[in-house]
Amino acid sequence: MSKKTPIKPYKLKNGDTRYMFRISLGTDPLTGKQKNTTRRSFRTIGQAQLAYDRLKYELHNGTLKKQQFNTYQDVYEEWINDYKGNVEKSTFDKTTGLFKNHILPAMGDYRVEKINYQLCKKHVNEWMEKLVRFNMVKFYASKVMDEAIKLNLIETNPFKLVETPNKRIKNKMEIYFTREQLIDFLNCTENEGDFKKYIFFRLLGFAGIRKSEAFALTWEDINFVDNSININKAIGYSKDNGLYVKSTKTGETRIIKMDSKTMDILKTWQEKQFEKLQLLSFNVNQPKQLVFQNAENKHFQPSRTWGWLNKILTEYNLKYMTTHGLRHTHATLLAEAGASLPSIQQRLGHSGKDTTTKTYIHVTEKMKTDTLDMFIEYMDY
Repeated sequence: MSKKTPIKPYKLKNGDTRYMFRISLGTDPLTGKQKNTTRRSFRTIGQAQLAYDRLKYELHNGTLKKQQFNTYQDVYEEWINDYKGNVEKSTFDKTTGLFKNHILPAMGDYRVEKINYQLCKKHVNEWMEKLVRFNMVKFYASKVMDEAIKLNLIETNPFKLVETPNKRIKNKMEIYFTREQLIDFLNCTENEGDFKKYIFFRLLGFAGIRKSEAFALTWEDINFVDNSININKAIGYSKDNGLYVKSTKTGETRIIKMDSKTMDILKTWQEKQFEKLQLLSFNVNQPKQLVFQNAENKHFQPSRTWGWLNKILTEYNLKYMTTHGLRHTHATLLAEAGASLPSIQQRLGHSGKDTTTKTYIHVTEKMKTDTLDMFIEYMDY
């Protein structure tokens, strides 16, 4: 690639390479300022070069049509084009789903300069009535208005003036088991006789990992010598590619110390799994053998866990719970056991951006072990 080429490569979070270019549109006669435009998300250099040459030709011949941003939908199209190159495919699909189902039907046809506080408040109230995660919908709807500011279409973002209550968020965060409820749930799960589901739910309750991280685990991530698990990947989903392996939510790897009983149960599960897979003529010696596999020895759909969980809760008349609630359970029980905030955040793989965490340079191996010891002593299960 020539050093003078306007085509520049950049990396997506999943490691894929895309290409972009920036080109001058000349001087704006109204402001006297230089105008530029950026085009990105090209999969090959050739595609980017073709788009660049076409744009340059239209500029030279005066046939370039000025891009108009009349409606909220117009601005969204501009914003989503840049957003696509900066997030995982699974995140992109979820975000476009929010826009398709909730935001664009409400706001897409509005002229962007006419959107005011009253309109924003009206739609936020509608989302609040229908949706649990209404704050997330508001967050993304506001992002498009931020883009309108960057495009010099408006001066302020009216969504920033709309206040929303935290009541529903608090209720959502309160979904967790007490120590006794977790033990009761695990005993009921074990009684069902499905060893895979029992160790899966025990791992979520005793390690606090995300279900997407659990379903991405391979046996080479499990260290039976020092009783630890390496959390270095997760399962994602996109409409184009289906299930795929991606980095963890924060993009970081963490080592979780585990209690000997859970590791012994994991070892028993490995033996049972290998025996069953060999009978089905699967190669269990492959380096990437999954800890939790479906009938085809491939990744599970993360959504499958709700059926597993709901069956047990219903059959044994247990408290309502979500799969992610087991992660909240682990965090809550760690706190009740006396673990420090930075130790909890390290164990759960949180980003650790709050002020308290910033006072710690790192979480030591002793802190990791002490955190586990506190939890096991507290659980006594």
